[in-house]
Amino acid sequence: MIVKAIKTRPLIPPKDDLLSIIKQSFLKFKLKEKSIIVVTSKVVSIWQGKCIKINQEAKNQKDELIKQGADFYINKRKVSPGCDVMLTIKNNILIPTAGIDESNANGYYILWPEKPFLAAKEVYSFIKEEFKLKEFGVIISDSHTTPLRTGIMGIGLAYYGFNPLRDYRGKKDIFGRKLKMSQTNIVDSLAAAAVYAMGEGAEQTPIAIIEDVGDVEFGEPFGMAQNECSLKIDIDQDIYSQFLKSVKWRKGCGK
Repeated sequence: MIVKAIKTRPLIPPKDDLLSIIKQSFLKFKLKEKSIIVVTSKVVSIWQGKCIKINQEAKNQKDELIKQGADFYINKRKVSPGCDVMLTIKNNILIPTAGIDESNANGYYILWPEKPFLAAKEVYSFIKEEFKLKEFGVIISDSHTTPLRTGIMGIGLAYYGFNPLRDYRGKKDIFGRKLKMSQTNIVDSLAAAAVYAMGEGAEQTPIAIIEDVGDVEFGEPFGMAQNECSLKIDIDQDIYSQFLKSVKWRKGCGK
């Protein structure tokens, strides 16, 4: 598998044209069939204009934005002592601060993208038309923390054009034991590799191309309706359900 981080000009908040950046950047590359293009959620949000100017006079501006954006949240005073982070669940993902970010934001709070699966489809359709690809995929990625682990890694917020899971259920392991539950999450696995290649600082590489992925089923039948539920697990069915349900979450505003 080959992961190429693509250097672009900066996308400037509060709004900029992601599609023109993709067109300009990809002219330097011969895009291969069965590639997967990974785009960071931050530049998708800037493309959508999901940026709020930071008001230094508004003491609780970010906290209020988090509460409005989260599906569920825990106030900062309920998190670790001295920790200035609000824990949230948004779009069925456990993420700090509802994904709101201030890095590389030029004085803005950058929110998570609106309807990320639709955004992934729009990017997919543009690339398909512009570069005449037939079989490929798109992932919108972000970085996140893992409980009880130091550091951040990539996760997929949305995807389009390929089956997000590799299913081993019913197949046998090397000793002939039939597998009952194993499925590989292709989206988050590839997002982690792409986010590592793209970096987190001033690299200016918000897009990655992954080639020679292998054993991925491509096609538009893996569309938005299926995508939005394929990786979701109801909290009652999740193996971490008792842990998650033991926490007193507040329902997010307007949800």
